[in-house]
Amino acid sequence: MKNKENLTAPGFGRPRLLVLGCGDVGMRLLPLVRDRFRVFAVTSQPERREELRAAGAVPVVADLDKPQSLARLARLAQCIVHLAPPQAEGVTDRRSRNLTAILPERANMVYVSTTGVYGDCRGEMVDETRAVNPQNARAKRRVDAEQVLRKWAKRSGSHLAILRVPGIYAADRLPIERLRKGTPALRAEDDVYTNHIHADDLARIIAAALYRGQPNRIYHAVDDSDMRMGDYFDAVAEKAGLPRPPRLPKEQLSAAVSPMMLSFMSESRRLSNRRLRAELAVRLQFPRVQDALERIYPAP
Repeated sequence: MKNKENLTAPGFGRPRLLVLGCGDVGMRLLPLVRDRFRVFAVTSQPERREELRAAGAVPVVADLDKPQSLARLARLAQCIVHLAPPQAEGVTDRRSRNLTAILPERANMVYVSTTGVYGDCRGEMVDETRAVNPQNARAKRRVDAEQVLRKWAKRSGSHLAILRVPGIYAADRLPIERLRKGTPALRAEDDVYTNHIHADDLARIIAAALYRGQPNRIYHAVDDSDMRMGDYFDAVAEKAGLPRPPRLPKEQLSAAVSPMMLSFMSESRRLSNRRLRAELAVRLQFPRVQDALERIYPAP
């Protein structure tokens, strides 16, 4: 998008920013952008309006599943952060289709997608040029959303940056209950590489992408951790003072975990964040999971 910096030039007032799907990450984003933007936060829950106002946003009640409720969003803001996931069924994303039908031309959007679009990469190192290969309906919906938004950006002359995000964690987003239940993990020889990003760092990455993201560019919003899934569970257990999970072969584990968790345990990949650092100039507050765990569980 041309003139991105001019949006905040003196004399023009604060530009408007529309945040769709203002959940945990959106709430972490608001303090980073509310001084530079007049922020409109979309919620489908009217009872959240006071919470959003207190966080510095103008609440807008709308539902991406109900196209008739979206008219108030049309031309409301030229900058958009799209955090809303697709609906829970099917292989296409109806919500992004409903949204692009009313968005303005020449907008600046950051879309938060998922690293699951790559499917199983057998533990290989992956950069943003890797072809997508979604293995389940959830990932296929995300690929469809990316394609819908890219077509909208090209058609409307808009600027789109796509962030592919792995497992998000924070002090209140750790697998503590899973560890307490003693849910097993994969044995070392069957284990998969997994990727991580702290929720606060993700919010900072989104803000950076608003200002410095290149047009129609994909970025891996991942930290520097190089961990297998079971090692992640072990690290959290050790810091939280909980037993490490038992380890099982994959064929036995399938009977002990949910189908969604099993799908995560069937995909192994390591993601490069070189582009994140080189183009968005992001310095992570928590470069490794261990850095965050040491902050959450300081030594006595």
